[in-house]
Amino acid sequence: MKGTSLITGVNGHLGNNLLRNLLSKGINVRGTVRNLDDKSSFKDLDFTPIYADLHDKESLIKALQGVDILYQVAAVFKLWTQNAERDIYEANMLATKNIMKAAAETNVKKVVYVSSIAAMGRKTLPMNPDVYNDEKENVYYRSKIDSEKLAWKIAKEHNMDMVSVCPSAMIGEHCTKLTPSHNMLRMVLKKEVFVDSQFYINWVDVKDVAEGCYLAATNGKNGQRYGLGTSKAVGLTEIIHLAQELFPEQKIKTPFKMPKWMLNFSASFFEMMSKINGKEPILQKNQVRMYFKLRQDMDISKSEQELGYSPTNPIVAIKKALKFLNENKKIV
Repeated sequence: MKGTSLITGVNGHLGNNLLRNLLSKGINVRGTVRNLDDKSSFKDLDFTPIYADLHDKESLIKALQGVDILYQVAAVFKLWTQNAERDIYEANMLATKNIMKAAAETNVKKVVYVSSIAAMGRKTLPMNPDVYNDEKENVYYRSKIDSEKLAWKIAKEHNMDMVSVCPSAMIGEHCTKLTPSHNMLRMVLKKEVFVDSQFYINWVDVKDVAEGCYLAATNGKNGQRYGLGTSKAVGLTEIIHLAQELFPEQKIKTPFKMPKWMLNFSASFFEMMSKINGKEPILQKNQVRMYFKLRQDMDISKSEQELGYSPTNPIVAIKKALKFLNENKKIV
């Protein structure tokens, strides 16, 4: 689809990579940020962002004037805060309500709504984009599930052309702030991983997700969800072996595997400490419950067949991300 595209949150990890992807294709792009003074994400680009705040509907209506395709990328990506219900759940719900209502009022032709693997069901593997997660306890997961459902509700009420995409753990270049996904790799590089939690995460190169978003706008069928991950998950020990191979001088040690009961005990301790020091716990009990020995393999056949999506091998993506983080220590 030609015309003008708008990306929310072009200073974020995915937003910035999507911006670069669309600019490289000669597409007319607008991109929103909340802080116009921070230009660090665009210093190598001939691009000027515009102001909009997802919690300020009028600013969104102004930004969306004349826009054909909306890429709704910006969202709160935090796994913990001291007031998670307000800072994560309510924030993501309000953002979705505002941007979708604004898109309807400005007659946007197509919406690519960026959801998350967190909103995909995991009871049957490989994970299928047509199945929703029914998680109720983890606030971030619940925020992604419910905000996507809200987006679909508003889209149907206003007869809007919309597709949603569900990226997995995005890693890679053009990242100026540490994300939860990159933080896992950072901990490996800084030798802060002493225990293999036996979590098997679905990792994906952020550039592949950016291309997948463009393909969803171009080839995605109205009303469909698409998984933007890789077919195979990768465990922590394998990541550490990759880091050992890339950086032997750092002498990164292989962690031992901890049984589930001990992980739960450790998580309880970390959660108790977080209430005292106000810092995010290293491990949470709901993470143990959700992730222990779960291999987040994803069925990406629908994305491959309908979109033309073709992701990088996750091992290659992880190696690239480890090198990127090692070379950009300001991020870590």
